[in-house]
Amino acid sequence: MPQQKDIVKIAIQMPGAYPQLIQLDQKKPLSAVIKEVCDGWNLPGPDNYALQYADGVQTYITESNRLDIKNGCILRLTKAPGRCAEDLFKGIQSSDSGVRCDSLKELANVSTDVTFAQEFISRDGHLLLVKIVEDSKESNVIMTHTLTGFMELMDHGIVSWENLSTIFIKKIASFVNAKSTDASMQQVSLDILESMVLSSHGLFQQVKQEVTMERLVAHLQVTNQQIQTKAMALLMALLQTAGDSDRQDMFAFLNKKNLRQYIYKNIIHSSGAVQDEMAHYLYVLQSVTLNHLEPRMRTPLDSYSQDQRDVLHGLRQAAFETETENSLSNERRRSLCAKEFKKLGFSNNSNPGQDLVRTPPGLVALDTMSYFASRYPDAYSRFVLENSSREDKHECPFARSSIQLTLILCEILRIGEPPSETGADYHPIFFSQDRLVEELFCVCIQLLNKTWKEMRATQEDFDKVMQVVREQITRTLSSKPTSLELFKNKVNALNYGEILKLRQTERLHQEETLAPPVLELKERLKPELLELIRQQRLNRLCQGTKFRKISSRRRQDKLWYCRLSPNHKMLHYGDVEEDMDNPTIETLQEKIPVADIKGLLTGKDCPHMKEHKGKQNKEVLDLAFSLTYAEEYSLNFIAPSRTDFCLWTDGLSVLLGRDMSSESMRSELDILLSMEIKLRLLDLENVPIPDSAPVVPKPPSNYNFCYDFSQTEQ
Repeated sequence: MPQQKDIVKIAIQMPGAYPQLIQLDQKKPLSAVIKEVCDGWNLPGPDNYALQYADGVQTYITESNRLDIKNGCILRLTKAPGRCAEDLFKGIQSSDSGVRCDSLKELANVSTDVTFAQEFISRDGHLLLVKIVEDSKESNVIMTHTLTGFMELMDHGIVSWENLSTIFIKKIASFVNAKSTDASMQQVSLDILESMVLSSHGLFQQVKQEVTMERLVAHLQVTNQQIQTKAMALLMALLQTAGDSDRQDMFAFLNKKNLRQYIYKNIIHSSGAVQDEMAHYLYVLQSVTLNHLEPRMRTPLDSYSQDQRDVLHGLRQAAFETETENSLSNERRRSLCAKEFKKLGFSNNSNPGQDLVRTPPGLVALDTMSYFASRYPDAYSRFVLENSSREDKHECPFARSSIQLTLILCEILRIGEPPSETGADYHPIFFSQDRLVEELFCVCIQLLNKTWKEMRATQEDFDKVMQVVREQITRTLSSKPTSLELFKNKVNALNYGEILKLRQTERLHQEETLAPPVLELKERLKPELLELIRQQRLNRLCQGTKFRKISSRRRQDKLWYCRLSPNHKMLHYGDVEEDMDNPTIETLQEKIPVADIKGLLTGKDCPHMKEHKGKQNKEVLDLAFSLTYAEEYSLNFIAPSRTDFCLWTDGLSVLLGRDMSSESMRSELDILLSMEIKLRLLDLENVPIPDSAPVVPKPPSNYNFCYDFSQTEQ
């Protein structure tokens, strides 16, 4: 007795007969099942019959796919694939054109089934179709059925495309090149050529010689959306398969014809399935076009290349006056160059080429900087001179920023990544802008300088600034701007304040979607983590910090040092020299009892900011804070950085019994909450957790294996 799981209840149909409801035993040979079905209808010769699905894709049932049959399936008794192949093979050779047409039409339908295709090809049926095409004596309708059947047969990969004759390839190309050919015939001809191109480089060369680019572009300009899509597919296949030289020639032709702009304006508005397919081809065109930068992106700067050294020095000369350079000695000239390269923001100012050995972005970074300096010289000079005149800690390094920004653009635009088979994420701006990477760079490097100032950044904040700039670019590109001007307006409107608002909104939305138990856990964890941050702030105050005094007479401001006593009861302070190590509490002459402190003031409310009203810029105001004590006394601070400002104002707030309110505290609390919740929600069932921490191994004998992270910034 067969087991219940081996039995499938199905219905079997046949034209002109009542359906049979049977219980299909999957253990029984398929030939035996077909014999029983034939016996049920008194049909002789069961070998001439086969089963296939009645609905959807009418695939033949074979021993290899029979297990896919489910309960309730409807099957149909039909001609066996061998018998069907034989009948069609004879019908195609009939002297009656009507019979030939009907046979080829049916062939085009049944060739989608691999079982039939194997039977038909085993009789050299595909060669019969090739001969019909080579002779070209049939009508357009018959020829369309022939080409469709041929394409379906070849799609199964049973026969290699490379076995096709040159005459056949020329004939297919002639159907594409012809100006007055049946549209359906041209569609399938474009399909066949695309498959040829993708199958081998040899066929690519033949198709490239036979199909003119002018004719292919003409197909993109017709009103028939199917022909547009097929022509686009062939164009993408040619671009993807071409070598560097051929691809550059094709790009030059397409740019000359303004093809990208035409495609976006005229083809992008198609609808339905064609829209989805065309979106993929637009994505491929963008990917293949941008990938022509990959060789330079993978190539580091060659210090021995005179041309590349000239470009580097051209950047320096475009930013600084160099009229007297030739009159200087070699040593003075090298010293001047090193000083100017440092102002340009190169990390290795004596050999700036070393900053460009990192790949990616490789030579693309040099190209973008050079393009910006030559295309927008005023903006370039303003960027460099403005930052070279700032304080050292607050200057935005042009070269270092440019190299990292170029890498970000390469990553966002996926330069160097081969297009995926299903990708459809293209940027409309690509179809309206030549030299997209260079022009985006010119907009974004000025955006970076603007964001740097908005964040009041120092060199320590470089990575944070780059993260914000990346977010500004990706958010703006996700809105699909259609022109560079629109991108520029949108990305500049998305300032640092807007980014913070968006992050907060998204964080609140994320919290709203959390399950109630998770929200409850978050609230329970907050007090513990806030206490951790409070202790960290107090420890930082105990370590102490060097502050600078405001001085209008001295070019170099004086420094003083302040620290909290270990028992948190006294603030000790006193003057120090710049090159002096952090002093001990005993050497600091002045002190203030924490109990005497009455208030904490910040910004323009500070006494030392009021005394110098009109002389202080916003940057200093944002770093100023004061402690008031006794009657009318105050201890006035100007923090070295925004980070120090947040640490000290938070720590002093803790001493005064107030809540911490800095942006650093909020950011750290979010990070700690996120980490703690993830740890608490880990599935640790049956995972042994040791009671004590594992033993820390001894330090290695050397650290030669250590990765130099500084190279990632060069």
